[in-house]
This record gives sequence, structure tokens and C-alpha cells, in this order.
Amino acid sequence: MADTPSSTPPALTIDVVSDVVCPWCFVGKRRLEKALALTPDIATEIHWRPYQLAPDLPPEGKPRRQYMLDKFGDPARIRQIHERLTGIGAVEGIAFDFDRIAVAPNTLNAHRLILWARSPETQGRVVEALFSAFFVEGRNLADDAELVAIGESCGLDGALLAELLSTEADIERIRREYASAQKIGVTGVPFFIVAGRYGIAGAEAPETIAGAIRQAAAEADAPTGHVAS
Repeated sequence: MADTPSSTPPALTIDVVSDVVCPWCFVGKRRLEKALALTPDIATEIHWRPYQLAPDLPPEGKPRRQYMLDKFGDPARIRQIHERLTGIGAVEGIAFDFDRIAVAPNTLNAHRLILWARSPETQGRVVEALFSAFFVEGRNLADDAELVAIGESCGLDGALLAELLSTEADIERIRREYASAQKIGVTGVPFFIVAGRYGIAGAEAPETIAGAIRQAAAEADAPTGHVAS
């Protein structure tokens, strides 16, 4: 008698707490992708969780130059930060173009867009599109029309997105998730939560993230499988 095939094990969940205007979160996404490439035998499912670095910004955002000056003060320091990130981004395949960014947005609506993506695969595409739109193309994420266009580029229904953005749909849910992240001690992003057990603060090296994935899988005694992209 032939052996009965074993059932597919549940995927290991990785929650990524991030904000789409956080450059280190974009770097962290790239490093997570490299970590997944190092653990191809472990099935994973990525969930993107909201965090707001500047929740008090007005809905229309604020001129980014002024926002950065208010935050860091010294223009020379801002240049140093941007130059460092540009170098790191080049290594990670990110063409940061900070000079193109005109508006520092309130990201509440961007997080609603990520939520409405629903499936992990579509969510990942939306997150990538938002990061690229902001950091590479300098698009205004405080503009609902831009968010609708980004959603449509990822296969979402633009008319439905426009309708939802005109309402308060899921605003309180996003705020509750943000508050929950703060409650468990997340004070900066990116923050990775592997299998609900291991927390990794910051855009750590792919090997560090991969190690946490392997340890969590081993403790769960999870059989091997294919990674969910």
C-alpha cells in the first residue's frame, strides 16, 4: 500500500509592523525577502501591520523639508542621513530619491489601503508599490487619488477604493492595531514578529531574520514546505 501523503503544515506567520514612510522599513522588507530566500524549505505567510511614525500630521500632510527640519533641525544632519540611506538602499536594490519627496504624509489612509488588499500576496504587492511610490518616485501618499492609482496597479478595484477612502471605513481598526503594537512594546519600526514568539527590532541582517524563522519552525516542529511569497 502506498504511503498516505502528509498534510501540508500550516505556514509560519511573520507579522511585520512598519510604516510606508519609514526608509528602514523598506530596507527591512528587502532583508526579509533575502531571509526567506535563505529558508526556502519553510512555509511562511507575511502579514503587514500598521504603525505611524507621525500620526499627528494633518490629513493633507506637511511639506517634507519642513517636517525633516522640525524633526532633526540641522540640514547637514539631514543630508548625512539621506546619504547613508542612499548607500544602504543601493546595496539592497532600492533607488532612494529623497529630493523628489515633497510631502510628508499622514499614513493612515495608506495603511487602510494595505488592509483592504486582504490576501498576503496582494498585501505584499501593495506595500512594495507604496514604498516605491514614496521613496523612488516621490508621489504624495496623502493624496487619495494617488492611493487609488497605486491600489489599481496592484489589481484592486479603484472605484471601490475611492468610495471607501471617502468614508471612515476601518480607521478605528487601524488605530487599534497601532495602539496594540505600542502596547506590546514596539517603539520603532520595522519590527518583525515571527510565529507570535520572536520579536526582531530593526532592519536586521537577513541571516538574523532567517535564524529566527528556523528556530520558530523547529520549536513548532513544523514539517518543511514551500515559502509563500
